[in-house]
Amino acid sequence: MATHDLAMRARDLVRIHDAVLSGSSPPARPRAVVARSWTRVLSLGIDPDGRNGRDPLPPSDVEERRRTSRLSLVIDEIRELLLSAADASNYLVVVADAEGVVLWRSGSPRVKRQADGLGFTDGATWTEASVGTNAIGTALAESAPVQLFSAEHFENAQVPWYCTASPIHDPIDGSLLGIVDVSGPALTLHPAIEALVTASVRLAEARLWRHHEERLEQLRRTAEPLLSGANGPLLVVDDHGWVAAHQGVAVRDRVEAPQPDRALAVPGLGLCLPERLRGGWLIRPSSSAHVLDAVLDRGGAPATLEVRGGDAPWRVALTPRHAELLAAVAAAGPAGVSAGQLSHRIYGDGEHQVTVRAEISRMRRVLGALLATNPYRLGDGVSLTVVG
Repeated sequence: MATHDLAMRARDLVRIHDAVLSGSSPPARPRAVVARSWTRVLSLGIDPDGRNGRDPLPPSDVEERRRTSRLSLVIDEIRELLLSAADASNYLVVVADAEGVVLWRSGSPRVKRQADGLGFTDGATWTEASVGTNAIGTALAESAPVQLFSAEHFENAQVPWYCTASPIHDPIDGSLLGIVDVSGPALTLHPAIEALVTASVRLAEARLWRHHEERLEQLRRTAEPLLSGANGPLLVVDDHGWVAAHQGVAVRDRVEAPQPDRALAVPGLGLCLPERLRGGWLIRPSSSAHVLDAVLDRGGAPATLEVRGGDAPWRVALTPRHAELLAAVAAAGPAGVSAGQLSHRIYGDGEHQVTVRAEISRMRRVLGALLATNPYRLGDGVSLTVVG
């Protein structure tokens, strides 16, 4: 979009912004994502003319967050892609953690000085509750990519800016790791920025997955002597339940994340008591029963799943959404169900497939191989009854 067109768009948005905040009728409705955010921000009492909460964390706290963040594994890839673009001299690349705290900033020294004046600095918290509608905070609130331009921001101090942000998730367990953001002066917005941010997130998640596979390969090599001398079926898994090696059992990708002294249910093995290995766990059957009978009770709060496989039952509490998803998967039968079909079943449309996939990934951290994928279905040897 040309600078002239951007300037006209910015003026239109200022008129909408000012009308909404003054309580008068705007010349046009703000975009739905903006309207939702402004509603949230107004309910929080954020002052559009004030310097709302920005106090940055001490440098030592920021450094500790960087050190412990899995985003530290991919920050170089994110920077390399986003800062190699032709117009990178006009913007900042910002990476925040899942709490909206800015951990890294790179890019134009000129834009960085402007951001300093805005309080958009390392260690500052850029949630909606802290600084109003902004791409980082709104992407966190919406659990979705967000691009904001000029007066779509809530605070007047942010009106001269654009920002484009996308959540980045850990492919191992689906957890939110943080937000990748590109921000700069509003009239320098390039139409390719949104695609660049999306590409950087996909690249980073792919690199995290490769790192995960490297760790599994290392665990596989560690377990080789144990596997060569073992009798009977077993699995070697990492701390998240991802399978590094298997013998005499068909489970090939993931089981429930092991915990010390807690039985877990594995199709083909029954109930197992995990044994700690260096870098992972050894999973062997603790009984001769390999068929798992499960009961999903949706009548209580919370819903519970009870699994029997020959020994004392194994129980886990489920959120209402996870109980609903598990019941839908069970109702689909052995043929299984796709993310699109689950989106229609749970949300009434096909627009929530990303959310469905993330929720299933979180469920599999708890349920492991009880829930199979491609398509989503109950694992082999699992019988599920739904009550309540």
